[in-house]
Amino acid sequence: MNTNEHYMQRCLQLAEQGLGNVGSNPMVGSVIVCDGKIIGEGYHQQFGHSHAEVNAINNVADQHLLSRSTLYVNLEPCSHTGKTPPCSTLILEKKIPSVVIGMKDPFSKVNGSGIAILENAGIKVTLGVLEEDCRELNKRFLCAHTKNRPYIILKWAQSADGFTGRLNERVQISNELSKTYTHKWRSEEMSIMIGANTAIIDDPQLDVRYWKGSNPIKVIIDRSGVLQNHAQLKILKSEDPTYIFTSSTLSLNSPNQVIKISGDGSFMNQVFAELNKLGITSCFVEGGSTLHQLLIQENLWDEMLVFSSPISLGKGIKAPVLPNLPSTITPMDDNTLTIIRNR
Repeated sequence: MNTNEHYMQRCLQLAEQGLGNVGSNPMVGSVIVCDGKIIGEGYHQQFGHSHAEVNAINNVADQHLLSRSTLYVNLEPCSHTGKTPPCSTLILEKKIPSVVIGMKDPFSKVNGSGIAILENAGIKVTLGVLEEDCRELNKRFLCAHTKNRPYIILKWAQSADGFTGRLNERVQISNELSKTYTHKWRSEEMSIMIGANTAIIDDPQLDVRYWKGSNPIKVIIDRSGVLQNHAQLKILKSEDPTYIFTSSTLSLNSPNQVIKISGDGSFMNQVFAELNKLGITSCFVEGGSTLHQLLIQENLWDEMLVFSSPISLGKGIKAPVLPNLPSTITPMDDNTLTIIRNR
């Protein structure tokens, strides 16, 4: 690992601390180096707050050192005024002579313009350091700006004989460790999605009570409007933001927001397009099996997390068919976790 990669790795470590807190923004870390020593570092801590470069610059005790320092950042400095001023302008003001960037920002209001501002001012710019690692870290942000939909993660648990549960019956298949991991993953994503039947049968809370962090935005797919007669469900009483997508007439009390989808084209494509408009960059889909299988068939997924239990059910709801793609398998006590990426 060369010098630039070493400091970029530190940027990535810092950036990751923003996971679950930066909303639709990317995770960004920044390091400032002078004479081979880190003199300042920072990361984007929360949506709407200061960007990583600002925090790193403010962390430098002797501001005079900036004029002979190198600033490292895993994503191109912004060039527009949003909730905060542009970082590229601040870099110019501080007369930082060299900037090392992990990857270009695909956001239409940046997309190379931040780099151009720096280069036009005579700043030395190095681009593409640990780029694949930088892209992996911000896969949610990239998906939103290149595919115009959230990053979609499918998660389910299945029995040893390939069932996700029994018809009209709540069944616990995965173990306690698996449950803890599920709540951790929920805390890292912006939204969580289930179908209406899963809402009715399982009556889940879809929160992060076995972990720390914020509850994800709840999303329910109810094409036929069956939730109209189930106002007592926990998910419909929750004060967390909840979006219900339907093709039917559905009237529910606040805080639930009903969004009607037309019958033209792919229903789920339209759902994810609407979520994208709402600034939701990731969606954790927990079920049921029919919804999972539909998303697999329509190739609307980026990652699968599948717990396999030693428990056999004998009969019930068949688990989705796993695609023939490379996977990694990790033991989880008496369960196993299979992870598949859609390349």
